[in-house]
Amino acid sequence: MMTKIYIVYYSMYGHVEKLAEEIKKGALSVEGVEAKMWQVPETLPEEVLNKMGAPPKSDVPIISPNELAEADGIVFGFPTRFGMMAAQFKAFLDATGGLWRAQQLAGKPAGIFYSTGSQGGGQETTPLTAITQLAHHGMLFVPIGYTFGAGMFEMENVKGGSPYGAGTFAGDGSRFPTELELEQAFHQGKYFATIARKLKESF
Repeated sequence: MMTKIYIVYYSMYGHVEKLAEEIKKGALSVEGVEAKMWQVPETLPEEVLNKMGAPPKSDVPIISPNELAEADGIVFGFPTRFGMMAAQFKAFLDATGGLWRAQQLAGKPAGIFYSTGSQGGGQETTPLTAITQLAHHGMLFVPIGYTFGAGMFEMENVKGGSPYGAGTFAGDGSRFPTELELEQAFHQGKYFATIARKLKESF
C-alpha cells in the first residue's frame, strides 16, 4: 500500500509554496510514497490582499480540515507573524476540533516548515510554538534534527531552517529560497516520507 503524504501550507507571497514544492519532490523520491500539496483557506478579503501586494494564489487545491484524516503523514508549512504561525493557518487548525474529538490525527507523523522576514524573526520560535497544536492532536512530531549534515552548519551564506524543519528568509519579500534552502526542503520531504512509510508498514 502507498504511504500518503500531504503537504499542507499557507503562503501569502510564495516563499512557503516554493519550499512546499521541494518537500513534495523529496517525498516522491521515496519508493512507495505519494505526495500531494494543499493550501489552507485564505481569511483576508481580496481588497486587503491587493493592498498588501500579495500575488494571486496558485491552482494548488484548498483543503478542508476533515481531509487531513486521509493522510498517513502531514507536513505543515506557514510564514511567521511575530514569531508564530500566520493567523490563516491558526484559523485552519482551530477548525480541526472534530478531528480532535474523534482522535483522527492521533499517531500520525507531522513535520513543520516555515519562512520568516529576518534572521531573528522566528526560525525556531515559529515551529516550537506550532508543536503545541500537534501535541493536542496526539501527532508525532518528526524534526529533521541534523540529518541534513554539513548544510546545517553553513556559515558563509544566509540560510534559513533549523533542527525543527526547513525554512527560508523572505526579507522585504524580494528574497526567495536559495539553492541550499531548497535542498534542505527536499531533504525534509525525503526524510519525513521515509519515517512515515516505516510507521505505516509497522502497523
